[in-house]
Amino acid sequence: MGSALTKQEILKEIVKAGKDPVYFTTNYCRISHPQKGLIPFKAYDYQQSLLKDFRDYRFNIILKARQLGISTISAAYVAWLMLFHKDKNILVVATKLQTATNLVKKVKAIIKNLPKWMQIADITVDNRTSFELSNGSQIKGSSTSGDAGRSEALSLLIIDEAAHVEKLDELWTALYPTLSTGGRCIALSTPNGVGNWFHQNCVEAEAGTNDFYMTTLMWDAHPDRDKKWFDKETRNMSKRQIAQELECNFNVSGETVIHPDDIQWYLERTTSPEYRTGFDRNYWIWKKYNPENHYLVVADVARGDGKDNSAFHILELATLEQVAEYVGKPTPDDFADILSNVCAEYGNPMLVIENNNIGYAVLKKLIDKGYPNLYYTTKGDHQYVDPMTAQWQSNVIPGFTTSSKTRPLIVAKMEEFMRNKLITINSNRLLSEMKTFIWHHGRPQAMRSYNDDLTMSFAIGCWVRDTVIVESQKDVEYSKSFLSAISTAKTSISTTIPGMRDHAMTKETQRTSEAKNFSEKYIGLIKG
Repeated sequence: MGSALTKQEILKEIVKAGKDPVYFTTNYCRISHPQKGLIPFKAYDYQQSLLKDFRDYRFNIILKARQLGISTISAAYVAWLMLFHKDKNILVVATKLQTATNLVKKVKAIIKNLPKWMQIADITVDNRTSFELSNGSQIKGSSTSGDAGRSEALSLLIIDEAAHVEKLDELWTALYPTLSTGGRCIALSTPNGVGNWFHQNCVEAEAGTNDFYMTTLMWDAHPDRDKKWFDKETRNMSKRQIAQELECNFNVSGETVIHPDDIQWYLERTTSPEYRTGFDRNYWIWKKYNPENHYLVVADVARGDGKDNSAFHILELATLEQVAEYVGKPTPDDFADILSNVCAEYGNPMLVIENNNIGYAVLKKLIDKGYPNLYYTTKGDHQYVDPMTAQWQSNVIPGFTTSSKTRPLIVAKMEEFMRNKLITINSNRLLSEMKTFIWHHGRPQAMRSYNDDLTMSFAIGCWVRDTVIVESQKDVEYSKSFLSAISTAKTSISTTIPGMRDHAMTKETQRTSEAKNFSEKYIGLIKG
């Protein structure tokens, strides 16, 4: 087209392209195809719509499926912005420098492959991560760990794969002032769970409570994709991968410890507490104390920096039902008093407290108060020791120690309980917290800026319930059965011990009574 144009026609085309990024892209941009080489960029309808949005809206956020060419269309817009506007300063950030510089390279390639007469500004500085034009416009790629752009005014900030960028909330806080003079922002990403900066801003954009204009592009936005394509593409993909890469599903996409489907299952079955009490009304009670039941109280004490909460759960042991819950920011002394009073109301059950630094302060006060049923463990191997034995052992510490060894164990037990629907959860507060409880470099923890106090105390409760208490019950049954074996022996002690695992118990009460009578007679004979 260009070779046959007159000077007047060229000028007309330049003006027309400069006014409309869609016209510029669809008529003059060429991109590199892996098989076909350099080809014209024939933007699809959804890509052309994005170009208009980039021009018309100051802040754009795009929730997208993979391989829709959104980075490429963003590069075309940047090329148009730099070429037809003087002194534009553009920064591309991504979690990896390579990802950011790939977009910079796309912009550079688009400009270099324009007709010579359309290249109205020359590349004067050309580096691996940046380049500048003769009209003063420039672009630079940076990882999120860099300081680029934080002290200079930006015309456009592009955040690529924003949902996967760590500490993006901090980066946004640092970079937002650089946009104050009219700068724009394009944030684009596949989803990566809930609670991160990208998810929060998408939710707010949908609700109209922030400055972002939101666009959602699922896998079928591409005109060449149909059900047959989807079935073939997802054949070897997990449910989480499908949600993240194709379906734009925040809830299923993230690496949450508890599967989102399980969280949703429990959420649909939560109930409102019968009582909301306590000095801060954060003590929720679903079922009051029943003297016929046995309970377990598990507490997590805040670190003391004001960023997290103190929390506890009350579990009914036989039914594995959460009957009460507290989360708040009391002082250690107040939290100890709360625990003491609550436990008194529930028959002084076993009380398990995580013994972090502040946790020891709470434990000490409860020990000083003479609480009769605290949880103790041996140092090093974390084996449970009953309170009576604990008084006579030197290698015993009060409370539960969450360490690199125990943390994955208790979390795995909680996940097992929930996956198999073995426990009743009544609290939507707890389940909401679980939505942002994720795997981070192989460690289960709360997503940045979120808390896991309810989750971790609940996990400890699941583990203690299934190990310590169950094993203690087994010990009791074993003792009962051993006495039963003695009481029923004729010429020799029976080696068959009813009550052990996989053996049905029969007439346990009667046999225990017989054993007791036998024991009293035997002791009497010795004394005589």
